[in-house]
Amino acid sequence: MSDGHQPNPKSARAIIIAVDGPAASGKGTIARALAAHFDLPHMDTGALYRAVALNLWRWGGDPASEFEAVRACEDIGSNWDDPELRSEPVSKIASRVSAYPAVREALIERQRAFASQAGGAVLDGRDIGTIIAPAADVKLFVTASPRVRANRRVRELLERGMPAHFDEVLSDLARRDERDMKREVAPLAPAADSILLDTSDWSVAEAVAAAIERVQARLEGAE
Repeated sequence: MSDGHQPNPKSARAIIIAVDGPAASGKGTIARALAAHFDLPHMDTGALYRAVALNLWRWGGDPASEFEAVRACEDIGSNWDDPELRSEPVSKIASRVSAYPAVREALIERQRAFASQAGGAVLDGRDIGTIIAPAADVKLFVTASPRVRANRRVRELLERGMPAHFDEVLSDLARRDERDMKREVAPLAPAADSILLDTSDWSVAEAVAAAIERVQARLEGAE
């Protein structure tokens, strides 16, 4: 994730691409591929919430306290390669603190500023097309079946040398989905004009190719 980027030389106008979806749906992989294809900067907005969660975790804060979660929004840094950002404890805390309205408010302007930079940007998260960049040129909502997503997360964790058990991961994803979809502020839901991509039966290459094709078609149709 980068906070600065030169204007996109491949486009005569700014292009904003919003990629939303639940955990382990493939949205991050697709967003990074779209950013590379269209030569745009990319922001994984989930990393902001994981950075808050990591702050909270490291100084022993209480995820059940919205006040402490807001304090953890201060000085979240920019070390997006920290392996602990993707750890299961941090991911679980991030899912909890992201439901707090004050936390979302503390991070919203940073995301909107990134989306509005010269040349455009690609952002992925859970409320990009609905809250952060509702006027985005293209909005994707990426999903997959719960079991497919759980299998992906297990593989991801094992590849990082972290313990992972399918049933536990599946249950955890179900709890996260419920929190994300039922929270009062910025619930997880596709924007009305989103392009829906179900990646359950696709390889990574197939999912990326489908996303690029649909985004290109939407952009060409808007010209």
